[in-house]
Amino acid sequence: MKKYSIIALLVTLVASLSSCNDDFMQRDPIDDMADGTFFTKEADLQLYLDGIYRYYVYGHGVSGTNNTSHDKGFLAVKAGSQIIFGDAFSDNTVYAGNIDAKLGGTYDTPNTASKNFDAPWQWEKLRKVNYFLNHYAEVGDPETLKKYAAQAYFFKAWDYYIKLVALGEVPWLDKELDTSSPELYGSRMPRTELVTNILKCFDFAIENLEDNDNSCGYINKDMALFLKARFCLFEGTFRKYHTELNLQSTANELLGMSRDAAWTIIEKNRYSLFKHPTAKDSYWQLFVQKGSPETEGNNETILSRVYDGVKLGHDNPRYWGMNNHTRYCMGAPVTMLEDYLCEDGRPIYIGGVEGSYEVNPLFKGYDGMWEELDNRDPRLTQTVCRPGEYASIFDADDNTYSLEESGIIYPMITYDTGGGSPMKKYNSTVTGYRFIKHWMPDYAEWEANPKGVQTAHMFRYGELLLIYAEARAELGEITNDDLEITVNALRERAGFDFAKYPNAKLTLTNIPADPRLDAIYAKYLDYSVTPIIREIRRERRVETMMEGMRYEDLMRWKAGKLFTVPVRGMKMTQEKIELYSKNRNDEVYKDYPYKVTVPIGEVGNKVIVDDDGFIIPYPTSTTVIKGVRPWDDKRYYYPIPLNEMLMNPLLTQNPGWKDINR
Repeated sequence: MKKYSIIALLVTLVASLSSCNDDFMQRDPIDDMADGTFFTKEADLQLYLDGIYRYYVYGHGVSGTNNTSHDKGFLAVKAGSQIIFGDAFSDNTVYAGNIDAKLGGTYDTPNTASKNFDAPWQWEKLRKVNYFLNHYAEVGDPETLKKYAAQAYFFKAWDYYIKLVALGEVPWLDKELDTSSPELYGSRMPRTELVTNILKCFDFAIENLEDNDNSCGYINKDMALFLKARFCLFEGTFRKYHTELNLQSTANELLGMSRDAAWTIIEKNRYSLFKHPTAKDSYWQLFVQKGSPETEGNNETILSRVYDGVKLGHDNPRYWGMNNHTRYCMGAPVTMLEDYLCEDGRPIYIGGVEGSYEVNPLFKGYDGMWEELDNRDPRLTQTVCRPGEYASIFDADDNTYSLEESGIIYPMITYDTGGGSPMKKYNSTVTGYRFIKHWMPDYAEWEANPKGVQTAHMFRYGELLLIYAEARAELGEITNDDLEITVNALRERAGFDFAKYPNAKLTLTNIPADPRLDAIYAKYLDYSVTPIIREIRRERRVETMMEGMRYEDLMRWKAGKLFTVPVRGMKMTQEKIELYSKNRNDEVYKDYPYKVTVPIGEVGNKVIVDDDGFIIPYPTSTTVIKGVRPWDDKRYYYPIPLNEMLMNPLLTQNPGWKDINR
């Protein structure tokens, strides 16, 4: 049996739904069917659903970057793959240019709702789903057609999940509406009722979807179980930590549902963590795959979007590779790097208090040349580029990829967002730390724009293991056996050497002290966190870095104040200053950076540092002072556009946001 799951959307229609050939796997979405006239036979049902898939199974988008449609696009600072660029709206990254209004605290209630399909107050996708659910039974016996309705209910649950994350309570719609529909003027459904309805959609989908390996490319039972597990973890932890809702007593029921949905998948033994047969960097290798997971020997992916590069493609490789010089560059902040453990399973600081921490002997500190990346969790240098590896040894001009041939091309440091930089400057960052997760050393793939074929992994087994571990920990029932099949399995795949460092395995009796992270939690959270939950949250941040999940995690944990932890970039040591002050020779550029003369503390060269020599992000921002981004608790929800409330007097605004005068 094939042990992968893939949705590949869609370019030519087929007459029969029984075939699973390549043409079928690359069909183009059918959209905007004529209401009331389309459903005449059973085959019409799947054709209509095909037109809905692209709005939810978004992957890396389709064709041009600005045409991306995805489920959490309301978070993205720039257009592009939501999987990659979603983390731009979190404390995981620093984005080039001025800080986004949503992060900088200047965003206010919009007057009108966005027409983009990925906006939170957007109902056109749901209208298409509801139309199907209201009419699919017209072509035959409803009992035999449930497999089609199950796909629609899966999308309906997903749509309302998105709306719940963004807006909280929203109206519940069961009909496709027109301008005269009274439902347009309904009130927001209470959260408990809304969640109950979402769960009913999930349960219908799970009961009626195929329990298969998805070789035909449609939503299956495992995908619905996965999304239910993710949703119930969100809602369970949201209720637990957002005590203002007074729903804490109901949190465990949701957490139990998350645990059970995740375990149902785990015990099937259908999926496993991807391990490259020869390379040591399996974690990095996973995110640069092309084509179907099966062809890569990948049993980890539960839901992906694949591209054939002829009928269907995207331009993510170009914008994350070649064009990652100014417009699309991000950088990793030091505060994110510090969450990564050392290779012995202990953090960089193992004792003491702020100002006098006891340093882990494996941690080399910030005074060298990127040596702070040495001896760390192997996922760190498979996510952030250490000079001498990955992007720093890929010469796009010569198309060479090795230290011997290319030398070291140090990252350009810039806040700029304008285009037009020479191609040699593709290796750029805001903070001095260049992300290389998802980065492909493949010039042909860059030039294939907009027909790139890099696979988009949307649901993967690695995340499912973390969902299960967190749900068990939040319920107070996690065991060492749980940790062995979840956290420790992920660490083993990443490259931890348990033979050399046995204590790198996490157990309930071997939870490392972390005075730095504990101090942050104590200062910025309104509740205490047990050591085991702290470690599972760390593991989740590290494992899912640059997959667009961090913002939702901060919201459900009621941890928005972590945005105000001072963020800063690399330390500009004297050795680095000398390196970055060398004049670049256009003919002989190897072993030299591309940004010249960056004297410490000088703004004119677009890099400014603090009193300790660390790069300050957003130095010209009026809302980000010394790396401290503002936060307001109203941002746990997005606002409802003002015009929507003018048209519907029953709507109420989310707390703290600008309202209409009534």
